[in-house]
Amino acid sequence: MALIGSLFVVAGGIHINMKGRSTPMVNTCLLALGAILSNFIGTTGASMVLIRPFLRINKYRIAPYHVVFFIFIVSNIGGALTPIGDPPLFLGYLKGVPFFWLLKVPQVILAWLVCVSALLLLFLLIDVRQFRKHKHEVRYAAEDRIQLEGSHNFVFLFVIIGFVLLQNAEWLKGMERWPVFKEMGAALGWSTAKASESFITVVSALLMIITAAVAYRLSSRDALRGNEFNFGPIREVGFVFAGVFATMVPALDLLEKHAVDLGITTVRQFFWGTGVLSAVLDNAPTYLNFLTAAFGLQHLSLENPAHMRAVLTDPLLWKYVVAVSLGSVFFGACTYIGNAPNFMIKNIAESSGVKCPGFFGYIVKYTLPILIPLFILVSWLFLR
Repeated sequence: MALIGSLFVVAGGIHINMKGRSTPMVNTCLLALGAILSNFIGTTGASMVLIRPFLRINKYRIAPYHVVFFIFIVSNIGGALTPIGDPPLFLGYLKGVPFFWLLKVPQVILAWLVCVSALLLLFLLIDVRQFRKHKHEVRYAAEDRIQLEGSHNFVFLFVIIGFVLLQNAEWLKGMERWPVFKEMGAALGWSTAKASESFITVVSALLMIITAAVAYRLSSRDALRGNEFNFGPIREVGFVFAGVFATMVPALDLLEKHAVDLGITTVRQFFWGTGVLSAVLDNAPTYLNFLTAAFGLQHLSLENPAHMRAVLTDPLLWKYVVAVSLGSVFFGACTYIGNAPNFMIKNIAESSGVKCPGFFGYIVKYTLPILIPLFILVSWLFLR
């Protein structure tokens, strides 16, 4: 929540004022840009930067599918390549998955390209049809124009990203030898490594929050007004996911300990198991529990750096990490609660007058006919 909330606040001070033709090609290019950008500033950051200009240029013909495909591509699947992209991958990075590891795996790149390309193509076809149907109703600005306000907030975005990278810095790992963490670990019943890791995580979260507060204080008032910025979306996300976290922990703990008993042993089973629970719970803790279960199948510990290195270099075991990573990120797009930005986008779109599909309408009309067949293709092609 510290990472997501910070990105939300900082991105809220970046206003892209777009005027011009909301053609299908322009919309498709915006979504493609969002898919790429989400790997650099996170799905939350990219979503907050692009959703308002996307809604604005389409205001004369905005439809629910515009919002849904934005959630599919920018808020979820686009961010599958780096730890900054999506919260589950960030947790994997904290557990020892190297920052660029996913980018070096051909199956991940190909799965990302297939999903993003297929969704962009389908969106383009739907948007062309809708554009032709309503072309006489669409009004255009006198000229195409893009103005950027609050560009200095990109500095704060990169500062937050720096704090993300800092948490796994090699020189910080030496802190576990400090006497204070030995005492802290003894008092809490933790290992010294866990005590120092928890301390670094808390400090990083506080620094992110402070950075967001400074960014908000220094943000352009015009940019905030242009974005109609308020704390409503992040507040709702906080309440929803606090409830989700409180109720999901026992179920995930049970899964972690009894994955073998439930018959979840193959790479594809881990992809679908991680995915289904990510869609209806939250993809970040689901990722951790399934990854822990995958390590447990080999009698290894996710908390052991040597075990992580062994898994990532083993020609068979690294596929489990790929399956859990792709499952948690991709299936986060299946419902509004699969990933935090989804709920924010829905809130912002509805505040702008867009009639979004309900929870079950989203699943029946978009997830089942579009995403599930696409994920079946991905699991068949790349997860063996």
